Amino acid sequence: MDAREAARNALVCVLEARRGEKLTIICDQAIHAVGDAFAKAALDIGLWTRMVMLPKPTETRREIPPILESAVIEGRSDIFVNFLVGGADETPFRISLTRLQKRRRVRLGHCPGITYDILTNGALALTEEQYAKLQGRASELMAVCHAATGVRITNALGTDLKFSVAGREWFTDTKLNWETMKWMNLPVGEVIVGPQEFSAEGKLVCKTAVGGIGLLKKPVTLKVAGGRVESVTCADEKVKESIERVQATDSWARRIGEFAFGLNVKARLIQEFLETEKRAGTVHVAFGNNSDYPGGKNASATHQDFMISKPTVTVDFGKDKKDILREGKFVYTI
Repeated sequence: MDAREAARNALVCVLEARRGEKLTIICDQAIHAVGDAFAKAALDIGLWTRMVMLPKPTETRREIPPILESAVIEGRSDIFVNFLVGGADETPFRISLTRLQKRRRVRLGHCPGITYDILTNGALALTEEQYAKLQGRASELMAVCHAATGVRITNALGTDLKFSVAGREWFTDTKLNWETMKWMNLPVGEVIVGPQEFSAEGKLVCKTAVGGIGLLKKPVTLKVAGGRVESVTCADEKVKESIERVQATDSWARRIGEFAFGLNVKARLIQEFLETEKRAGTVHVAFGNNSDYPGGKNASATHQDFMISKPTVTVDFGKDKKDILREGKFVYTI
């Protein structure tokens, strides 16, 4: 798909951009082609558009530079879009940036790890009709999961993880919620909930991909008790060390923060987790921050996702249970 067309569809279908509104694009120099495509699409729509280009970082970014802080605070934009490179070590920087932007009621598309290929060939290369179908599937799934009290995930690799979602609201990144104004990743394609932070018990086996790391060569096993990761096992020592470094960020980093279904049929299994996590028929669990999820109390400075392939997901409603996925195939009915 043409990059400009894909960018326009994301702005209109997801962020609901309208002529005369103000847009600020924050873009790392390394992926300026993505920022350029969105800037051109924004001008086609009739948006007042400003692009803030960030130089290549010389070290891991943790603090927001004054020039960027000024651009966010003084810009008075209706919409922000962030196009950022960098691995899991930069998650605290990205969380700080989104918090700064969300001090006002703005629409925010947050894109850590975005590439030109994702925009033109992957999960962002959607037509208006495809966005409408994706949003419809998300609405159906949220209706099914409404009033759920618990979730259990299993798969053939040995995953068996349970957690409570009692009192927690399910939401989707596929379309804007004008009441909560929750920021969204681009590309979209998830139905999400923030589990009760002290409730997760069991084992998670991740063979596919981890946020901030990408595709795996060796599986990662997490043992979880009381909502907290108790141990990390992986034959790839570099991956194990990377995960443990993220989970040592603060006292909340090992505690569960997110569960999500992937729904995007154009999402591929690629190195950039931003797209991989949206793949239809997969789920992922994250440990770390969920403070901007409905009811979320995890205030960690970081957030790391673990994909579970070919999952069977059973949702508990108290008096009955319903399978949503069986070995990666959706089986739910409304």
